Amino acid sequence: MNFQHFDLGQLKRGATVVVQLRGNVANVRLMDSSNFSSYKNRRAHRYAGGLVTKSPVRLPVPRDGRWHVTIDMAGLRGSVRAAVAVEPPPLPRLRGSSTTAPLSQIRHEAPPSLDTDDARVWDVFISHASEDKPAVVTPLAEHLRELGVTVWLDAFELRIGDSLRRKIDAGLARSRFGIVVLSRSFFRKGWPQYELDGLITMQVSGKQSLLPIWHEITKDEVMSQSPSLADKIARSTAQYTIEEIATEIADVVRPGLDAGAA
Repeated sequence: MNFQHFDLGQLKRGATVVVQLRGNVANVRLMDSSNFSSYKNRRAHRYAGGLVTKSPVRLPVPRDGRWHVTIDMAGLRGSVRAAVAVEPPPLPRLRGSSTTAPLSQIRHEAPPSLDTDDARVWDVFISHASEDKPAVVTPLAEHLRELGVTVWLDAFELRIGDSLRRKIDAGLARSRFGIVVLSRSFFRKGWPQYELDGLITMQVSGKQSLLPIWHEITKDEVMSQSPSLADKIARSTAQYTIEEIATEIADVVRPGLDAGAA
């Protein structure tokens, strides 16, 4: 089988391969090295692309690796000339919006009505959907605890026979700083919404007292579910690692703890 071959070398995920045809339609395939070998040997193979009738055609690179483009006229008549170019992945998102403002702007003192002699105080309360526990919530809580931050989390505080509502209410009332992990799963659940209502109600001073963490969700999706949350100081797991978020929170909370201890 006659075909044109373009060895693109090592490409990063997110790059775009642009194929420009001159003179006719053609079959265009973007393949990794393993599938290109199968293609050359007329074996079954996987590819991105297909019959191209209008160019240029843009094919995104799905993962890091060595990539190849082939162009052939199998089942077609005539001939074709082609040019292939590669556009690099986009730059990382600029960290410069209201969602990346300093966390020091978030209130983090104990609620004024709390009697700390009779009740335990947590530094942070984490509201979340259970689906987000493995990827976000558990590692966040563990990093915070390693940094000396006390965390109210259902996995740490709830025991068999406990009243879920009463435990949540106690955690909300006795926490200095609220964290809410916003995701598609969160907005589908009942208990996280109950916790969020409680966190928002506690903002009696008019100053932000909770940190939204956006996980696999866009600003438009947050806006459609809760416009009041969309413009708050926030952190996104697409821009920050869990460890970076935990460190920022600890840097804000610990000065309050030091002052209280003095």
